[in-house]
Amino acid sequence: MKRTIIITGLVIILASTALMAFVRITSGSSDPEINLAVAKQGNFEISVTSTGEIIAENFVDIKGPDVVRNMFFRPSGLKITDIVPEGTMVKKGDYIATLDRSSFENTLKDETTRLQQLEAEFEMKLLDTAVILSTLRDDIINQNFAAEESAIVVAQSKYEPPSVQRQSELALVREQRVLEQKRKIYNLRLAQTRADARKLRNDLERQRRKVTDITAVLADFTVKSPADGMVVYKRDRLGNKIKEGSVMHPFDPVVATLPDLSSMISRVFISEIDVNKIKKGQPVKITVDAFREKTYTGTVAGIANIGEQLANSDSKVFEVLVKIVDSDPLLRPSMTTSNKLITKTFDNVVYVPTESVMTGTDNIPYVYTNKGIKQVVVPGESNEKNTIIEKGIAAGTSVFLMLPENHEKFTRAGSELITLLRERERGNRTEIAGI
Repeated sequence: MKRTIIITGLVIILASTALMAFVRITSGSSDPEINLAVAKQGNFEISVTSTGEIIAENFVDIKGPDVVRNMFFRPSGLKITDIVPEGTMVKKGDYIATLDRSSFENTLKDETTRLQQLEAEFEMKLLDTAVILSTLRDDIINQNFAAEESAIVVAQSKYEPPSVQRQSELALVREQRVLEQKRKIYNLRLAQTRADARKLRNDLERQRRKVTDITAVLADFTVKSPADGMVVYKRDRLGNKIKEGSVMHPFDPVVATLPDLSSMISRVFISEIDVNKIKKGQPVKITVDAFREKTYTGTVAGIANIGEQLANSDSKVFEVLVKIVDSDPLLRPSMTTSNKLITKTFDNVVYVPTESVMTGTDNIPYVYTNKGIKQVVVPGESNEKNTIIEKGIAAGTSVFLMLPENHEKFTRAGSELITLLRERERGNRTEIAGI
């Protein structure tokens, strides 16, 4: 019983302490030590921060068969039935992937059947031509004999009456004319059969080349590495990795890539609001999620001219490529990075936490110091944490992060800076109106 009473008392004390702390925070009267910050002096950076992904600056594509260039194939996606795991180290000529060839094997069967038909047709044409020409040659020989017999009859008829001689001469002329016609028919048929045979031979050779090309293309459905390196899966237009079971686009027959690990890039996407702040050559500080204790340096190498919309996002973003200056064998493609793109730097300036700079109903910025002064300040540019103070306070001044207790009793100072603030405000309005 006594133990239960003690535990209950402790719970009540802890709850009361938590409630009092909550009241102090919500009323703006937190612990002075926690609620104070010191104005610092030094170098000041303005940056844009974004996550990214490591990619290789240079790489070799591992390509499958280019079915688009082969017009006997209907352009369609190629399904990857098997592929080595991503990150596999391979040598030139090593196995990479197998593509589904079932639909294209039907094409090979159809073209092979067509080739066999043309071969049979060509052989039959040669046989038919040989028979026809042989018959025509026999007819010419027989007709030549008939013409010679008619010539003999003419020679023997010189002792016959003129009418008989005339009949013999007419018979000879008739046989000679028939012989000449048979020779012409033979020559015409010979030319025709040669043209037909030439056409069939061309069709046959064309079909043979087609079957050979298809066979060679189907052999490429077993993809091998064109060089030494580490296999990295390619991404499609939606950013999804092309892997086993994926369908490879026929107009971009790349199965995977072999990146050059000696030169890496951090690819980031910057919102359309911040992209105008980014310029080529700006320095970048990079950390990698895999080993956050290391920091790398980089520079902005490229900025996309056209924005794009990522999945599950309503705003437009622009691709920015950051060249990683430091070379490190630990860096691998697809690693997640945190990129701090430094857009501006200021040397030897005074700055305070942004939340310590407050404004009243008169829109005059000021800070509360631990000396009981409500000091008017001229703020400059800000980054994600701090704001530059151009005039108003010196380095080492302690300022409140939140509205202090009894703030209405603080003495206002720096009224002479209000004129400068008003002039700056008017200048900004004029600049905006000019735009």
